Amino acid sequence: MNGDPKLYQLLAELKINYEYIEHPEAPTIEIAKQYWAGHEAQHCKNLFFRNHKGNKHYLVLLDCDKNMDIHRIEKLLGQGKLSFASPERLFKHLRLTPGSVTPFGLINNTNHDVIVFIDSTLKEAEKVSFHPCINTASLIIKREDLIRFLDYCQNPYQWIDLY
Repeated sequence: MNGDPKLYQLLAELKINYEYIEHPEAPTIEIAKQYWAGHEAQHCKNLFFRNHKGNKHYLVLLDCDKNMDIHRIEKLLGQGKLSFASPERLFKHLRLTPGSVTPFGLINNTNHDVIVFIDSTLKEAEKVSFHPCINTASLIIKREDLIRFLDYCQNPYQWIDLY
């Protein structure tokens, strides 16, 4: 299976079941959508930001079909001016590469310093999907299992209304 073996081991330990979808590299939502067809889940867009000082980092999870307005997110988060974090920062904090951003990368954030914001529309999803730390596969899990995973990782998270 494609993805981080540590992730699969942790999912087994947490008794989190998943549906595995292997596919060619899918670095964008548009590409990934063609491989998700027929799979029942709310597919997510995952964005990694930094604040203007570069001393805080944020992972934002939202419905893949929603357009993101960075200025609205800045206002909602109340964290000042945001910008997309560099590939180097993404790798340093989550051990991920661009196009593979996922909350599953939090297993590598041992300092628990990445703050997670989840769009509240995802509360209504029964299942959600994310890459398993690489963009050549997707995992579908129950929404409540995502929360259990986040609780295990101990990163601060909160639900926000992005729309």
